[in-house]
Amino acid sequence: MTEKPGVVVTGVSGRMGRMLVREILDSDRLRLAGALEREGHDWLGRDLGEAMGGAALGVVVQDDPLDAFARAQAVVDFTTPAATVGFADLAAQARAVHVIGTTGLSDADLHRIHVAARHAVVVRAGNMSLGVNLLTQVTRRVAAALDADWDIEIVEAHHNRKVDAPSGTALMLGEAAAAGRGVALEKVSDRGRDGLTGARERGQIGFHAIRGGDIVGEHEVIFAAAGERITLKHVASDRALFARGALRAALWGQDKAPGEYDMLDVLGLGD
Repeated sequence: MTEKPGVVVTGVSGRMGRMLVREILDSDRLRLAGALEREGHDWLGRDLGEAMGGAALGVVVQDDPLDAFARAQAVVDFTTPAATVGFADLAAQARAVHVIGTTGLSDADLHRIHVAARHAVVVRAGNMSLGVNLLTQVTRRVAAALDADWDIEIVEAHHNRKVDAPSGTALMLGEAAAAGRGVALEKVSDRGRDGLTGARERGQIGFHAIRGGDIVGEHEVIFAAAGERITLKHVASDRALFARGALRAALWGQDKAPGEYDMLDVLGLGD
């Protein structure tokens, strides 16, 4: 491909959407091909650059994903589960790489995405950062090395506008810990303790969510046993790292066969 791959940003008015636009404009390997917002949004029909408070970019914000995807090679999507599954169908029709950072997806949503991935590249991850994906690998290995006498607790913190809990990253870490132990997370997950809960059950993986201020993202995996404790932690201080990771995935997927991938594949860390 001689021309730089074009990227459509969904939910472009949001914090991540704006960050993605800035990163694409600074990139010498990608170009901004489109900007989407939901029906009725006050940015619709406006030049994106002017809507963001800057100079005109020549890209008009629209609410027609099929039209936008037809003119692009990648879609980067940090929106809502309902929007994402619709975008997955349309990105597959356009054979565009669909990079999904949306969290809170249900089993039914994941099935829709799985079907779409038969026709196009889908890169989906609860977190797009290199550090978190390394933490995932380490968590799996530590869990595999320790028996169920070591309690596993996952603590995550985010800004006060985050709508889902536990975070997608916390669940990704939980899946890694469960995989290390050779169990299914849904069978050992323990969330939302309150009141007289009784003693902690052996082998469970606990989750705790903190919401406050402008916290970008903090994740801690605690392995606790009698007399000792191991703590693995990642702190994100700049949201741009998630945008850069997502755009790296969009570029990586350009020459890949249709299918479902994650950031471990993108970063060359997969099994």
